[in-house]
Amino acid sequence: MAETSGEKNKGKPVAVVIGATSKWQADGRNTRLIHGKAVDDSVLPVGVRWGVGGAIAQKFANEGFFVVLTTRSAPNASGLMAAIKDHGGDCMIVELDVSKQESIAAAFATIRSEAGEPEIVVYNAGYLEGRDLPPEKELLEHIPVEMFDTAQHIASRGPFLVAKEILPAMRQRGTGSFFFSNNASSLRGRKRMTGQSLYYPRVMMRTLAQVLTEEYSEHGVHVANVVIDGTIDSPGTHALPRIRQNPDLVINPVKIADAFYYLHTQDRSCWTHELQLTPFPTKPSY
Repeated sequence: MAETSGEKNKGKPVAVVIGATSKWQADGRNTRLIHGKAVDDSVLPVGVRWGVGGAIAQKFANEGFFVVLTTRSAPNASGLMAAIKDHGGDCMIVELDVSKQESIAAAFATIRSEAGEPEIVVYNAGYLEGRDLPPEKELLEHIPVEMFDTAQHIASRGPFLVAKEILPAMRQRGTGSFFFSNNASSLRGRKRMTGQSLYYPRVMMRTLAQVLTEEYSEHGVHVANVVIDGTIDSPGTHALPRIRQNPDLVINPVKIADAFYYLHTQDRSCWTHELQLTPFPTKPSY
């Protein structure tokens, strides 16, 4: 389903953000889980209210792109859409569930019809499966297979299916960008939260980026894996006690968005294929 406010793209380059909203936005799933309710985001700059996906969407809209916001439920992105339009940008919302092949196919059929072939796609679908497990159930042996299936769909199968939708046209055109928004779990296994064993599919996302670079770079397609190594500022994370005590621990999503735009505008003679972003008070993961 698409929500376009009666307008289609009128010749602008197309940027698609897979997962344009955040589970840590004011009324997001994880915000409600951790805080027990929605939080007030009115004190936060508009650039951080929808996390990384929202910041990337706003950045590319400000740079003259027609932005496609994908989300599992259109109302989740209505505030983001309004913010983009309030600043003179153009966008549309397309519902997309990365765990379902038919949903991905239908979403990109709508995108091609109403917006055009994407010039850049950012895969920002995220998951925090296992966060609601009790600490005594943190070992792999206690994790339901259904939770693992969700993690694998989002981190591995989803980007594979999206790649099949977008790469043929990029290859034929000889230009295009496909960037993965990943995290430090793609670099090595480590115990940081309950259910950490659900995060090793992120390694497969990183490997897919490497494989696609080998296969499509020579055809003019820029593929990159962006490792966001830290807590991202957003309404839900901003309200965490440890972040309030030390705000320097969070990464500003507006600056993350700047990094994605930088990657997209790099000269093809010096493409970056992996970029790691870490806040200065912490040690980067390797």
